[in-house]
Amino acid sequence: MEITWLGHSCFRIKGKDAIVITDPCHPSLGYTLGKLQADIVTLSHFHPGHSYSEAITSEFKEIRGPGEYELKGIFITGIATFHDSEQGNKLGRNTVYVLEMDGMTLCHMGDLGHLPASQLMEAIGDVDVLFLPVGGVSTIAGSTAAEIVRHLSPKIVIPMHYKTSAEVRDLQPVDRFLTELGIKEMVSQPKLSINRSTLPTSTQVTILDYHH
Repeated sequence: MEITWLGHSCFRIKGKDAIVITDPCHPSLGYTLGKLQADIVTLSHFHPGHSYSEAITSEFKEIRGPGEYELKGIFITGIATFHDSEQGNKLGRNTVYVLEMDGMTLCHMGDLGHLPASQLMEAIGDVDVLFLPVGGVSTIAGSTAAEIVRHLSPKIVIPMHYKTSAEVRDLQPVDRFLTELGIKEMVSQPKLSINRSTLPTSTQVTILDYHH
């Protein structure tokens, strides 16, 4: 499996049998997606920064909310959550997606805006790769994100939705999240290539470069 960060909360996940794109973001956020090929596109909610499906030029199946799906040998569970800490009264709803793919479990948190209750943590289950918003403002901030990591104990954490040189929104930088986890310095990498046998035995954070 090859994972590439395309900016904001958008990732290209290339598996053995399919390509998944998560939360394609509108160019107004500062990121350029270009023309993308995908088999499956997941949308956590319908704000422009997370639902710019126009960037996908191939035929694809779009998943738009809670439920259970099976496509191209990938099992996807959408779990209802909120975009804020007031049960969606400010920013609406959000869908967390759990993907069973290539023998691994991936979880994309979308624009989660609150610390999940224990029932939600149990519904998510064991996670190999966690895509986690850390930039605050319209999602959880670094301290809450770090608490989720401690609860779920994923093998790999990939931060998203934070301030970069390309991002036009005034989000918090990823450093605050890293500090909460006691990480002083980290080198980013262009992409992540993994399979079941190469997963770490304890939680590791991976910072991905924005793929222009």
